[in-house]
Amino acid sequence: MFNLVQMGSNKIQEDASYFGTLKLEPDDVNEVEQEETDAVKYTKPSPRSHEKEKNAEPEEQLEENGVLFWVNRSGFPINDKTWDRMYDHASKIHPDGYDIVKKIKYVKDLPEISVPQAPVWFPTNTPIFEKLEIVQKYMQELQYNHTGTQFFEIRKNRPLTGLMDCAKEMIRESLPIKCLEAIILGIFLTNGMAGLERFTISFKTMFNGNYHRHVVLGVLHGGKYGAIGMSRRNDLMYKPLEFSNLSSVVVDFVESYNHYWHEVKKVKIGLPIPHDSHSYEQISWKYLTLNLSKLSRREMCRELDRHSRETKAMIKTMGGNYSPRKPNPPPASPSKETSSLGPRQATKINKSPSFYKEKTSIGEKKTLSDPSYQIRI
Repeated sequence: MFNLVQMGSNKIQEDASYFGTLKLEPDDVNEVEQEETDAVKYTKPSPRSHEKEKNAEPEEQLEENGVLFWVNRSGFPINDKTWDRMYDHASKIHPDGYDIVKKIKYVKDLPEISVPQAPVWFPTNTPIFEKLEIVQKYMQELQYNHTGTQFFEIRKNRPLTGLMDCAKEMIRESLPIKCLEAIILGIFLTNGMAGLERFTISFKTMFNGNYHRHVVLGVLHGGKYGAIGMSRRNDLMYKPLEFSNLSSVVVDFVESYNHYWHEVKKVKIGLPIPHDSHSYEQISWKYLTLNLSKLSRREMCRELDRHSRETKAMIKTMGGNYSPRKPNPPPASPSKETSSLGPRQATKINKSPSFYKEKTSIGEKKTLSDPSYQIRI
């Protein structure tokens, strides 16, 4: 029902003026000014991003693939204004015009749409790579949104707890999604996977004089890299967990873009995303920015590999604050000495002063070295 529009690029460019002018945010202006000067750029997470969110005015028009699209800010159920705007836009860009709207909007006996089951639970022994395949399959079952209206509002500077609420709404409504929505949904569905690190990989490309932007969720587990996400193209979203380093994943994406005559201008890598669904941390979307027009393939790979090494070292320093630790092995069977004692004697041994002393010292050491809020994500 919702994927009624397959956007043709030429037709979209002709009707792009229908949306008006897109307002450039300050960060976008700075990016344009620095595009020709910075080959490699590191961006520290700003502690004032919460203030920017409070002062930012919501935009109902955003840009993707060189054209503007509408964003549903009315929530659910969708109000009549948003529906009419979506149908009006579809009638302008679809080859069948308003006839396609009549076939859907005014028909009461439309066929039932199957609702995919979200993979919110996995068997204990399911490998990580298999879990990622299941998550990717679920997102593809939701289908890519071609309607010209993004159903879920995603503010990139919101804290994780708010974005996870949005992911729950995606599961509940089961509507088609775009690449940015897939990032939030992928984070939610991979939360709690032991040893799995997640980070964003963003691309800025140029085709036919227009800039195109895309983002996927990079994953790291057991020394292997991959990616999940949503795109119109199969080779621009999912990458299996089999790449030996980060640069190999990025090179694979760049070569996929070359197949579609896209020139990759910039690649942005974010920092690891915490697994706490109730965290007030923010996602780091562009910690490392690479200007590929000023870097060779070898230089790009060298910078990416350096970044991945530094990230791994940071994760070890954080002591598992980003990804949950693997479950502890089952406790060993009690020794003969302990089993021979009565319940009171065994309890007395476990609660000896030395036990309290050891437990306190360990707790103090962990507190002093716990930098959970030293780096704002």
